Amino acid sequence: MMSRTLASAGAHKVYIVGRRLDKLEEAAAACPTHNIVALPGDVTSRDDLRRISRHVREEAGYINLLVCNAGVSGPRIKALSLDCSLGEFADYCFDTPMEEFTETYNSNCTAAFYTTLAFLELLDAGNKKGNMHPLVKSQVIATSSIAAHSRLRGAGFAYNSSKAATTHLMKLLATYLVPHGIRCNILTPGLFPSDLAEGVLKARDFDPSMIPAGRTGAEEDMAGTILYLASRAGAYCNGNVQLLDGGRLGVLPSTY
Repeated sequence: MMSRTLASAGAHKVYIVGRRLDKLEEAAAACPTHNIVALPGDVTSRDDLRRISRHVREEAGYINLLVCNAGVSGPRIKALSLDCSLGEFADYCFDTPMEEFTETYNSNCTAAFYTTLAFLELLDAGNKKGNMHPLVKSQVIATSSIAAHSRLRGAGFAYNSSKAATTHLMKLLATYLVPHGIRCNILTPGLFPSDLAEGVLKARDFDPSMIPAGRTGAEEDMAGTILYLASRAGAYCNGNVQLLDGGRLGVLPSTY
């Protein structure tokens, strides 16, 4: 959704990175402007991040926008009833290997940090090139989730807490990078059609008691938000948490 939007709205080139080349090529082929470039790689690998940033440096020399969008769901507790005993809860969660819990942080938070580090000099070069509107500074956008704010009992402790970590990480970077003119903002979507959400989404329409908008997010919703943040319209945003959930947090136990 993001890559098609940016490519169709006038981006010179949009690089997309992921482990599955077939999915990258599918996304690139779906854009009629043919300016999406597929780069296979794993954002949890420092070697891959160095290789990819080197490729972009040699081919383009700079970037204006970096979107850290990778994520995994991690271990869940959906199999437990909400009225389970304390012992059942502890035993169920304790049976999950610590490595699975930690891997959720690795993909959702640590990878966003190292991806940002790998592209900082290219973002700086984008500012110095000055080919965008003079008020639009280079930017990192990290995809967090409304899970970062949700206290819903049935949610995944690893996923929700890792997304909260990602949100705060970007706030930290927003402050740290002020002297360098690089902004950091956070996108916190609710339910959108995606591979990650397949297990949750059985339908596109929902009762307003679950999602006040009565539906999942659509490509137009994501497109408008990413264009706002990437364009002159969102140039005043830095350290901003952009909530995009159809009102869902308003009907959940949450902290925002």
